[in-house]
Amino acid sequence: MNIKITGTGSYIPNVITKNADFHLHEFKNLDGTRFPHSNEETIKKFKDITGIEERRYLDDNLNASDIAFLAAQKAIEASAIDIETLDYIIVATNYGDVKKGAIQSDTVPSMAARVKYHLRIKNPRCVGYDILFGCPGWIEAMIQAQAFIKCGMAKKCLVIGAESLSRVVDKHDRDSMIFSDGAGAAILEASENGGGILAHESATYSYNEAHYIYFGKSNSPQADPNVRYIKMNGRKIYEFALINVPKAMKSCLEKSGKSIKDLKKVFIHQANEKMDEAILKRFYKLFGEEFPEGVMPMTIQELGNSSVATVPTLLDLVINKQIDKQELKKGDIIMFASVGAGMNVNAIVYEY
Repeated sequence: MNIKITGTGSYIPNVITKNADFHLHEFKNLDGTRFPHSNEETIKKFKDITGIEERRYLDDNLNASDIAFLAAQKAIEASAIDIETLDYIIVATNYGDVKKGAIQSDTVPSMAARVKYHLRIKNPRCVGYDILFGCPGWIEAMIQAQAFIKCGMAKKCLVIGAESLSRVVDKHDRDSMIFSDGAGAAILEASENGGGILAHESATYSYNEAHYIYFGKSNSPQADPNVRYIKMNGRKIYEFALINVPKAMKSCLEKSGKSIKDLKKVFIHQANEKMDEAILKRFYKLFGEEFPEGVMPMTIQELGNSSVATVPTLLDLVINKQIDKQELKKGDIIMFASVGAGMNVNAIVYEY
């Protein structure tokens, strides 16, 4: 049995926020003291490191579950399945729905239940649940979905990654410039045709690393002390990722039985352009190879880091030839890889 992606979809929010829009922000250190550099210097350095020039935010009237539904609709249309035949809807998210101006995330009912409601699926045996796995959540949900199919518990699964990080960022934290919103979805099915998922790898490093990404108070002493925002230790994450992501990718590729020379594309979590490049260089070096040009499609420059949505959104854009000089051909060997809060790492090798 082969387990294949038969349709993809994505939702790219309409609100474009450029780096220049942060010039009037009052950035502070964790201890509340004023950031030592001018905003112009801070933003320039930020662009040089992350590659981000702009990011997308949700319209005020939309929530993460809304765009999860919109991405799902496109994936369902592309796959041409009957929605009543879906066995599972799995939604990867970190904060659920956070309404504009709210101070709480809303995960009751689950995002998956909300998506199923919006899709108007009547079948009660279509089971919906959410997965919390940090930025690698969509890849981990794909791994779970293929396990359901492989063991006979399912034939068709809808797997979604959706996030609205713009609503949990601290405007006094320079890291707020990294995060964005978006949603991506895929239909995974059992297939008699060749290809599909060849191997996967997952790991959680939490002995010392669990709190590299966390929920913390604002950097501003004047902010409400009871409100929490997404925070991260960028240096620790960078060092962690450079060691552990290439290792997981290498293990996954070896499990698949494919060669590094077979690999046509790597869809890696769009976290930081310099970090992603360094991860890929180190991964190829483990096989004694140079990192080839064009193997790593990137959207972070325009879309920022939308967490669980980055990989499925990237895949959908490449499949639909919306990224210049990037395309997939039947039989291409590709890899999905990610790292995020937990600290979690995972990868999938897939034959397109």
